[in-house]
Amino acid sequence: MSFTLATMLRESRLAAPDKVLCHFGDASFTYAQVDELSGRVAASLLDLGLTRGDKVAVHLPNLPQFLFAYFGILKAGLVMVPLNPLLRAAEIAYHLSDSDARMIVTFESFAAEAVKAASEVDVPAYVVTAPGAEPPAGTRHFDELYRGADTGDLVPTNADDTAVLLYTSGTTGRPKGAELTHFQLYMNCTVSGELFGYRDDDVAMGVLPLFHVFGLSSVLNISVRFGGTVVLVPRFEVAAVLDAVERHRCTIFSGVPTMFHALAHADVAGRDLSSLRVGVSGGAAIPGDTMRAFEEKFSGVVILEGYGLSETASTATFNRSAQERRVLSIGKPIWGVEVRVVDENDTPLPPGAGNVGEVVVRGHNVMKGYYQRPEATAEAFRGGWFHTGDLAYADEDGYLYIVDRKKDLIIRGGYNVYPREIEEVLYEHPAVGEAAVIGRPDAKLGEEVVAVVSTTAEITPDELVEYCRERLAAYKYPREVRIVPELPKGPTGKILKKELR
Repeated sequence: MSFTLATMLRESRLAAPDKVLCHFGDASFTYAQVDELSGRVAASLLDLGLTRGDKVAVHLPNLPQFLFAYFGILKAGLVMVPLNPLLRAAEIAYHLSDSDARMIVTFESFAAEAVKAASEVDVPAYVVTAPGAEPPAGTRHFDELYRGADTGDLVPTNADDTAVLLYTSGTTGRPKGAELTHFQLYMNCTVSGELFGYRDDDVAMGVLPLFHVFGLSSVLNISVRFGGTVVLVPRFEVAAVLDAVERHRCTIFSGVPTMFHALAHADVAGRDLSSLRVGVSGGAAIPGDTMRAFEEKFSGVVILEGYGLSETASTATFNRSAQERRVLSIGKPIWGVEVRVVDENDTPLPPGAGNVGEVVVRGHNVMKGYYQRPEATAEAFRGGWFHTGDLAYADEDGYLYIVDRKKDLIIRGGYNVYPREIEEVLYEHPAVGEAAVIGRPDAKLGEEVVAVVSTTAEITPDELVEYCRERLAAYKYPREVRIVPELPKGPTGKILKKELR
């Protein structure tokens, strides 16, 4: 079966060519413009000698050129390898080499590291610059990729061909490339968009990085699939996000919990933010206190929490509507996807908060495998199910509740301690801004519980220890609290426990 994900752009352009697909600062691009510019990029890539299945690395922040490159790559039958612009040269070189990338597209602000990496692995670098600016020596200007003529052709690809090679975060070793197909990405954005009723008049806030599966699939792909508009914001800053929401009348805000937390405590006096109708949270479990504070500030907006990974093309489970939502639950499996909670022998566990096990998934959204890693793929898919490494339980109605990452589990004196439970308690304290709980080695107990927090008011570590002790079982509460100015975060705003450790 021949199918390309770029069909979404073509069909939405045919339906409404003059409609704005994306806003970026003072610039706007219609569906017809994005379709034509990406068609030129596709023709240029083919003229350079790239052939079906070749990899092109895209090392860009949230810019319109990301869209031109992405859809151009898809139209040419190639594979996009999205990279975090903040990666250093050695990291970029690893990704280029591991993915067998034939070229890299980068941005002038990050070009120095990308150029070092490109020269190391001997691939050409194309640089997006400000209008009129020249790219660094030894590189090509991205604008050269507009020289091809848009033929309107879409190179035929199979539905099961890889469209995007998305690298995992590497929390359990060196990053691995998850092969996501045209059909998987199409199904995921279609099913997910239908779940929260995405409309063609919706305007989505695009502040989640597009090089991450959440931003790529659940913001950009959904918007294009349903003919909506996305507002690109390169970096999460409260004022910039609120300005964009107000200016463009955004209706959907998708983000990670730290973003919702920051917006819940922002000064919105005098702003008209009434256009917002729904919030979509993912990337990490959202604390109940954050959800309540956000919904109180942005009256009428409901946060729907979902769950997924790079390997599941974004969404695996979702709270399907405001009426069916259960606070602190990641919802139920989306259409066409099966999810189980299993024990260490991969035996399904019955419902109940006491039956915590690993989340396993199978369905149309699950990757083909890890690129050139048959052993890692076989291990992840043992028994025919993809093993996520996340711990959860299900209730009697099938709603799932994430407890923690399997690797984040703390075993203290033989007792399982789930950091998220302690973090929920900490977030309820009015002086706590952000919190993360980790384990540290302990000669007597194996591991000891440590909380790392940033604060919004005067509080001592001992006071927070006592606060937790009064609310948690004796084996759970943190014996040590560290107060820091700010917790380390990844590109999506997710707190990095690996760095805290």
